[in-house]
Amino acid sequence: MSDPKLKVLVTDAIDREGLKALADHPSIELRYEIAPGDDLLEKALQGVGAWLVRSETKVTAPWIRKAQSLKLIGRAGVGVDNIDLEEATRRGIAVVNAPSANTIAACEHALGLMLALSRNIPQADADVKAGRWQRSKWMGAELQGKILGVVGLGRIGREVAKRALGFGMKVLAHDPFVSAGQAEELGIELLGFDALLSRSDYVTLHAPGSDATKHLVGTESLAKMKKGARLINCARGELVDENALAQALRSGHLAGAALDVFQKEPLGPGSPLRSLPQVILTPHLGASTQEAQSKVASELALSVITFFERGIAPNALNLPGFDPDTVKALGEFLGLAETLGRFAGQMIDSGLREVNCAFHGEFKPSERRPLSVAALKGVLSTMLAQGVTYISAPALAAERGIRTSESTDPAGREGFRQLMTVSAITDRGALSVSGAVLAPGEPRIVRLGQLAVEVRPQGKMIVLTNQDRPGMIGRVGVLLGNKGINIADMRVGRKSPKGEAVMVLTVDDEVGPPLRSELASIEGVTNVRWIKL
Repeated sequence: MSDPKLKVLVTDAIDREGLKALADHPSIELRYEIAPGDDLLEKALQGVGAWLVRSETKVTAPWIRKAQSLKLIGRAGVGVDNIDLEEATRRGIAVVNAPSANTIAACEHALGLMLALSRNIPQADADVKAGRWQRSKWMGAELQGKILGVVGLGRIGREVAKRALGFGMKVLAHDPFVSAGQAEELGIELLGFDALLSRSDYVTLHAPGSDATKHLVGTESLAKMKKGARLINCARGELVDENALAQALRSGHLAGAALDVFQKEPLGPGSPLRSLPQVILTPHLGASTQEAQSKVASELALSVITFFERGIAPNALNLPGFDPDTVKALGEFLGLAETLGRFAGQMIDSGLREVNCAFHGEFKPSERRPLSVAALKGVLSTMLAQGVTYISAPALAAERGIRTSESTDPAGREGFRQLMTVSAITDRGALSVSGAVLAPGEPRIVRLGQLAVEVRPQGKMIVLTNQDRPGMIGRVGVLLGNKGINIADMRVGRKSPKGEAVMVLTVDDEVGPPLRSELASIEGVTNVRWIKL
């Protein structure tokens, strides 16, 4: 590092032992100003190169603009809701977090809840402290030989699975973006969601929160669970319909549940879960260990040192590392590449093995890498809860065993000067989507697989593949009209008369799973996908 020393400012309570590498570094001046007032903060930010916070400090655009020397903002934790990421990116400031530091803490909390649930530990503890001694009332169950269903095989889900195997449990898993080969390497059987529910004695949730997973565990899915099963949720509160869960517990269909996260936090006093004796509730303690907090600080310290010594920003959430001139030259194609990835990611229905980007026409070698990363970011953002970025996307793909590849053809294709195709190779085969910028402000999806279309890549879309036959468009339109769904735009493509065809409908309203099932039941429709861009 060059002199003068790098100034690092800490304004929230971050574990000091974990930041010791910064304190001991000869070229770093570490300063703490915990919860400073506005006047003190403005003064403290002068000359600061790295600003480290947790969730309490709000790193807004005005504060970023006042920190003229700032090169890096570090968040001790996963979320960055308190940081204006857009303004930081605009100013060329790297924003980093510590996404993996709480993995073991969250994993162990889920296992602790599973054990407590099996042996009624909190209830028995309260009973004894109240002066009672009722051994027979708190008869428990053993984990050995039981079946655990893990929903979501990310970092935490995989660690839970490993430890459950050590307990002598059989582990099933559901994750639409993990291949059967990856699961087999872990000693896990990969299943569909419904099959997992019907076979599991315990179900633990480790899926991301999104529109697609909201109330993943609701009335219908709870009914599919094995009678007497137990549910654990240390992931996202919105995954569980709490009222439906309470009803399943009252009816005796489920033997118990343990929750660390809730739809609204703190959990309201009127929650029906509070009064159920077979439920264990903890106040979002998944990452609350001394070790996790120390790891978060250590990981953050390493990111600061690596960035300022080598110019690499581990866990960066924005654009540092992309050449500004290249990004500027790419213009709308960079956004289109990410959109093609998001489109492809929402078409996937089995384990993802590889993402390939094919470039046809006048793409410079320096442009292909940013576009490939943008497409990968788009694909992964449909799969993962954490913020996927241009810098984190390749590492996240490698971590999950997803290969990435590129191919080039300097000749144009189908009259396009530049055409990009994003292909997702899954356990069930390959699917692809192609795009081009027809004119300034006119990015388009121009091909789905082998079928030519011209679709403006925005809004809510229904994508149907079907047999090309008379009346097909009418039947689809009538069904949507009868359900009050307004069609804003419709595009169709086909290989040949009465062959395979595709229909892309842009709609104004949400189209839920029941209506999508009705669309899929129309004679001649072979596939229905819901896409949001």
